[in-house]
Amino acid sequence: MAAEVLPDILRKYSAEIGPVLPLDLNGPAVCRLDFSAENPFWQDASLEDTADFEAMVQALLRAKNAAIGVGGYLEDRVIYRRSEHFTTASEKRTIHLGVDVWLPAFTPVLAPLNGRVHSFRDNSNFGDYGPCIILEHELENQIFYTLYGHLTRLSLLNLAVGQRVNKGNIFSQVGPFPENGDWPPHLHFQVMTDMLSLAGDFPGVCAPSQLAQFRQICPNPNLMLQCKYLD
Repeated sequence: MAAEVLPDILRKYSAEIGPVLPLDLNGPAVCRLDFSAENPFWQDASLEDTADFEAMVQALLRAKNAAIGVGGYLEDRVIYRRSEHFTTASEKRTIHLGVDVWLPAFTPVLAPLNGRVHSFRDNSNFGDYGPCIILEHELENQIFYTLYGHLTRLSLLNLAVGQRVNKGNIFSQVGPFPENGDWPPHLHFQVMTDMLSLAGDFPGVCAPSQLAQFRQICPNPNLMLQCKYLD
């Protein structure tokens, strides 16, 4: 039931949802970045070296006179070829289930609603989340979760499962590479209605054959971010 009603609940409470980052995602310094298979920029790009990958991200931002990039929900991406982490025995995982905000490392991350720490973990495989925190929230008796990936390792210190996190609290930071899973600095933000019995981790990328299932579990994070560049 939560998967069906949560988008409407988030729309209803949109004015009460706080920012995830201490910046204006609707400001002129923000642009949309395209990491999809349709973007020829990435077709022949070598992405294994994270410093080179970061230089390419910065070049795209400069070309758009921007400092912050956003995008990615349900985007079919080519960039996951950089890591075996996204290859399964039968099918590559390429569909992105969250929204990425590409911005400087050590940017604070805020709780958009009151909640509690559901779980956390340093997912340290190359190309994985790195340090990740999952918060649990409740609106109108509906439980749901928000995931924050690619954080600093310091973000995991002094955390406890069940710990209260109030709306507006700074509870973590965007991580630098390589500790953030070895990605150019960005925040992966995702919303889930069901944790599938997982803790400290949740698929942020699925295989095309899994899209229908995960689309139900992972509604559009822009219902919370409310960024005009993602409309």
